[in-house]
Amino acid sequence: MQSFYTVRPNDTLFNIANRWSLPVESLIAANNIAPPYTIFVGQQLSIPPGVDVYRVKQGDTVNQIAQAYGIDPSVIIAANGLQPPYVIFPEQLLKIPPGVSYYVVQPGDSLYLIARRYNVTTNGQVNINRLRQANQLTSDVLFPGMRLLIPYAPPGGQGRLAYFSNQSGNYDLWLYYPSNGASQQITLGLGESFSIPFWSPDSSKIAFVGKNAILYVINLANNTIASIDQFSEGLGVFVDWSPDSQKLVYSKQNEITIYHVGTHQAQKISQQNVSDVQWFPNGEELLFQATDAFGVSQLFRMRSDGSSKQQLTENNEGRRNNIRLSPDGTYALYTTPGASVSLLKTIELATGRIFDVPGGPLGKNYYPEWSSDFSSIAYSSSTFEDRGYFSLIRTTDKQGTRDRTVAISNCYGTPVTWTPNGRKVAYLSGCTLETGASEIWLLDLNHLVPIPLVKGGNIVSLQWSPVLTSLMKQTYTNTRLKVQLQFPASWAPSLLSEDRFEGEDGFFQVSALASNASLEEVCHSDAYHQLMPYGSEPHIIPTQIQNEEACFIFPSEDQPPQMNHQASLIVRYPTPVVLNGMTYNFFILWADKNHIEEISRTLKFLSEL
Repeated sequence: MQSFYTVRPNDTLFNIANRWSLPVESLIAANNIAPPYTIFVGQQLSIPPGVDVYRVKQGDTVNQIAQAYGIDPSVIIAANGLQPPYVIFPEQLLKIPPGVSYYVVQPGDSLYLIARRYNVTTNGQVNINRLRQANQLTSDVLFPGMRLLIPYAPPGGQGRLAYFSNQSGNYDLWLYYPSNGASQQITLGLGESFSIPFWSPDSSKIAFVGKNAILYVINLANNTIASIDQFSEGLGVFVDWSPDSQKLVYSKQNEITIYHVGTHQAQKISQQNVSDVQWFPNGEELLFQATDAFGVSQLFRMRSDGSSKQQLTENNEGRRNNIRLSPDGTYALYTTPGASVSLLKTIELATGRIFDVPGGPLGKNYYPEWSSDFSSIAYSSSTFEDRGYFSLIRTTDKQGTRDRTVAISNCYGTPVTWTPNGRKVAYLSGCTLETGASEIWLLDLNHLVPIPLVKGGNIVSLQWSPVLTSLMKQTYTNTRLKVQLQFPASWAPSLLSEDRFEGEDGFFQVSALASNASLEEVCHSDAYHQLMPYGSEPHIIPTQIQNEEACFIFPSEDQPPQMNHQASLIVRYPTPVVLNGMTYNFFILWADKNHIEEISRTLKFLSEL
């Protein structure tokens, strides 16, 4: 939920933002304040996450600190569990929330206006339902003085966000769907705290190093997992997909390995001290870091058959780390020399010109990533060591001339990832001294309002997928109902039922029917249910699925709009399914009428696989 600060006399947007070390643009965007950016006493402002920790100095009191931040002392007392007489000590770290966790309704407010003002939107559309649900409202009527929790809303957008988390007890691969905010667990106990997801360019596969330092590839189209290779340790392994999504390249024990995931053939190229191997966009050449004849770290270019090796840099300083080639293959970025000092630089490969990125104040810049159009770089930069570490989420251009802070994470450093359109950056936050990150946040660079996507468990890595095409499919397997089918990859798990997926263009849901009647009777009973879910004149079409008798039910023109063009398929099970002691003879698939036939053609019964 959002936090709210109440404006006091002499407050300005700049000094309010400065108290929590926020970009003032973020404070303006969080409240949709229009030029000339006027605020007034008593106004409630939503405050994005910032540096909300204060180190107590000699002579400080809770009242003095609260006055400096412009908040009520009770907020600090509650946040830190202080007990009367509220004694604090020099060097003590205090949590300083920006205010209360609720908004007080004002005269003239409506749910729509409140949701629009505080960015409760999905795909740019005001999401009033989210506001209703957060406050369990049975009506849209508001009255002055009412206290409302203001939630965040799923952002919408393209692609899927892959991340590794132990929220289920073990580290596993999860997918987040921005369309509705749902998360789906993909693996069972195969991840580790060092695992990083690497998407194939066509978004159909993910490679990662997981349990026992094994390199796995999961095919999301058919839910298969292959073990490719094993490393001496999994920490720090970088894997890159070829542009055609058919080959992986990585380094291991002074060798470059190119692995074809279709043919399962591996090619080895000997190369001393090699790391960060990746494909040029032409799919025929590789970029990598290795040492030269004098043992100095350099960047090299080479054909994928091991020929035409070319040294690209004349480095005489520290090691090149985290090398990332720009999507168009004209620039590369890297950090140097190491963890205690990590400076960010870019190099124009055609000329060898090196550009310094200003970076954060401590010279500790990590996890740089190119945007899809290679115009920008996002990275995190450690700062505020005196308050337990935070990191600045920063962006810059390819020559480091437009470096700026866009958000704050309370982690020492966080990996970042770009959405497919290159407009938004996701990053980790929710760190404590005892644990790592527990949250994923998303920021639109054109409207600097951080939005939380995922909370819970220990989250260690994340990567957004490339754009999904309408032709891409993913496989749904239900061992309880003993069925498997394929559906559009852009559809997300429903928050209402684990047996339902939905997207902007359709949906499906599965279940089973317990009946000893004939198929014809079962189809007629469902089609002409007293609630008329298919309208008054549904169409029943007999068919066969997997050599079993079946029927389609298509709606008539007067179907209720809330049914979302629902049609159904009922199939007799080859072998009845027993659930909780009850026998079910029929499987039923509900889907929108535009997708039900397409989905039904992929239906398989698990007993027949």
